[in-house]
Amino acid sequence: MNASMKKSLPVIIIAFLLSIVFLLPIIWMIFTSFKTLSDAMSNPSILPSDWTLANYAEIFTDASQAPIILWLFNTGIITLIGTTLVVVVNVLAAYALARLRIPGKKVFMVFIIAGLTIPGIVTLFPMFYLFKSVNLLDTFVPLILPYSASTLGVFLIYNFLLSFPKELEEAAYIDGASQMDILTKVIFPSIKPVVMTLGVITFLNIYNDFLWPSLVINSNEMRTVTTGIAALIQGANFVNPAKMMASTAIATIPALIVFLIANKYFVKSVTNSGIK
Repeated sequence: MNASMKKSLPVIIIAFLLSIVFLLPIIWMIFTSFKTLSDAMSNPSILPSDWTLANYAEIFTDASQAPIILWLFNTGIITLIGTTLVVVVNVLAAYALARLRIPGKKVFMVFIIAGLTIPGIVTLFPMFYLFKSVNLLDTFVPLILPYSASTLGVFLIYNFLLSFPKELEEAAYIDGASQMDILTKVIFPSIKPVVMTLGVITFLNIYNDFLWPSLVINSNEMRTVTTGIAALIQGANFVNPAKMMASTAIATIPALIVFLIANKYFVKSVTNSGIK
């Protein structure tokens, strides 16, 4: 073992132990989901005594008790539309602020920066009464519309565009490109890692959000996956820990897949920021 390996060995060991600590709840969740009811209630071991897929089978077949497929469908619609709106609105807003001649541009930026200091929970009840006044509660509208823009996303993309060389845009103008062509074919490929990082963060925030959907949704058919699982855990008829862990594992899979696919964009975004 060379000297560099000896120096990095303690760091590797500490990182490995920390990863075990963080992964332990997930590992416990997965193994518990394969236990029977009696095994989950009485077996203190993390491994099942008798492996079974009955919990997953009941979740997918007994839709009257736990319509998790419907909740995943609702969550998918909300997250996809909400993330798309955030990306489109933020890119257009940041490009306009960074490149176009807009009267009072500095004032807009002050409001955007000030918006970063406002806790999100402060806006919950005003938004709730706003949607209630127009009879839009328990619909997709209050679940999607509040996610349609992000001040943090505008601020990040705006600062990235300030360092983007204008000579490339001017060359495209000379070649006859329109402003939309420049945005989509010249600028966007360069800011794609930042935009993808923003999109993944937004996707995970919307997907994992519990407080806001629990305020605006009442019917079981309109629940998101987080509020649905919370209702199951709190319900008097849902006392099977193994089945609760199975439903939680199913709900975790989409977010995990999205994060694993987009992980490379996180690395590119951090690398690009370091190079700049």
